[in-house]
Amino acid sequence: MVAEIKKTTEQKMQKSLDALKADLGKVRTGRAHTGLLDHVMVEYYGNPTLITQVANVTLVDARTIGVQPWEKNMVGPVERAIRDADLGLNPATNGDMIRVPMPMLTEERRRDLIKVIKAEGETAKVAVRNIRRDANHTLKEALKNKEVAEDDERRLQDEVQKLTDRFVTEIDKALAAKEADLMAV
Repeated sequence: MVAEIKKTTEQKMQKSLDALKADLGKVRTGRAHTGLLDHVMVEYYGNPTLITQVANVTLVDARTIGVQPWEKNMVGPVERAIRDADLGLNPATNGDMIRVPMPMLTEERRRDLIKVIKAEGETAKVAVRNIRRDANHTLKEALKNKEVAEDDERRLQDEVQKLTDRFVTEIDKALAAKEADLMAV
């Protein structure tokens, strides 16, 4: 039971960290990356479909994403979906290839994005702390039901706290890396 609580707690904390990293990947920097368009939905024969399922998304160069729909009649809807995705991108069609240039970020916009990623980081830290609270509550319940000894409960609470500290440090590292990436011109 004790090992199971620790394992479950660590898995949940890892999921919170992974979710943060996925969210940080969506925040755009001055450089182009294909992950920016991963969540864009295109109207494909009446069904909302991910852009990666109707087109090939590649990097043309460091500041341009290339999108090549597999069907020629999808060029217009794909271009419209990118424009409407509220990413601040302005795609341009060149035959059956859509080029999506990445505009330079202004200093003010960089600062706003840093505020956004710090808020995401704080949300992730709160999630990790909530997981710690739930684990400690489960331990107290197990102690009350005499499923674990007091020494084991205290030891495991210390281990859960160390896990929490480790994941909060990981979150801080991810935020620092993203902030440095945003501030790089």
